[in-house]
This record gives sequence, structure tokens and C-alpha cells, in this order.
Amino acid sequence: MFTQQISPAFYDTDGLGHINNTRVPQWFEAARNDLFKIFTPDLDMKKWQLILARIEVDFVGELFYGKDVEVRTTVSRIGGSSFGVHQEVWQNGTLGAKGEATMVRYDFAAGKTMPLSEEQKTQLQAHMVTGAE
Repeated sequence: MFTQQISPAFYDTDGLGHINNTRVPQWFEAARNDLFKIFTPDLDMKKWQLILARIEVDFVGELFYGKDVEVRTTVSRIGGSSFGVHQEVWQNGTLGAKGEATMVRYDFAAGKTMPLSEEQKTQLQAHMVTGAE
């Protein structure tokens, strides 16, 4: 599992003092950088191999300004050319949001998907958690 600590900023909040629902998907994207490095170790956009095909976010609790959050990222599924990413945001030991993303290995020059290499599958497998929800 990859983990990332985030200190919510004042601009992350809504009028009720909660973390705005638009921020969690952005936190999830930032926390996927460790997975991106499996495909593009230097994160050079000219060598990029991934596209986001789907994202789903469930808000299951409240998240607040002034207290750090932890984003937890695991691999939930490995396919032929795609893989699933399960992510959660925790604050003070309480789950605030969870989500699933589908990432696809993609050849931008050819305009089509590419199979995951065996090396990529092995690296993804190291971060796989079954039964993630």
C-alpha cells in the first residue's frame, strides 16, 4: 500500500467547513504518482503510458480543515491492459472517502491500448490488496 499525508488547505473547504467534494478526486490523483512511476519512472509526460478510464468516489464521512488526512492507495485488479486502483482518505482514524479508478496502458502515438508487460504486472501485484472496498 502507498500512503500519502496531506494537510488540507483553507481553500479545500466549503461554506460549512467541510472539505469540498471536488478536492478528494484531486487528492486521489496526486496519490497515484507512485503507481505512475511503474510506467514512467521519471514522470516525463512525453513518455506517458496511462489514461484514466473511470473514477468513482464515495463520500462516507466528514473531512475537515485543520487536520491532516492520509490517502491510502492499493491495486485492486490487474487485467490485460488495465488495472484497478482502490483509494481511501482517512482523518483521525475515520474513513472519510473511498474510490476506485481504472487505469489503462495506452500508446498515444498509435491511439490504442497496450498490454501490461509482465514486469509491470509484477510491480502492480506487489501493491495489490484483495477484497478492497
